[in-house]
Amino acid sequence: QVQLVESGGGLVQAGGSLRLSCAASGRTFSTVAMGWFRQAPGKAREFVAGISWSGSSTYYADSVKGRFTISRDNAKNTVHLQMNSLKPEDTAVYYCAAVHRLGATILRNWYEYDYWGQGTQVTVSS
Repeated sequence: QVQLVESGGGLVQAGGSLRLSCAASGRTFSTVAMGWFRQAPGKAREFVAGISWSGSSTYYADSVKGRFTISRDNAKNTVHLQMNSLKPEDTAVYYCAAVHRLGATILRNWYEYDYWGQGTQVTVSS
């Protein structure tokens, strides 16, 4: 079992930055692949970024590539999402997710993940 708790959301002006964190409990964190997803009102949950169990492989949605960076610290059981140059269209509830998976391939579909946090709101004003 893996429990996930997100933090770091908030209100920011367009062009600003936020850093989301996801704290995981459980002794098997180093064997889980992690992902960040987001869901805006009236829209489907969408993949934002993912990172492999070792941190050696990452993948980003085209909409955030070059602006967001995902990282993980297996010693601290945390994963982060650094979000720069934020746009109003980045406004959404952001969720971290985990799945027990070794290998470098990043999973990009929400149904491929087994564990989810409660979400943190990110609002970008124009």
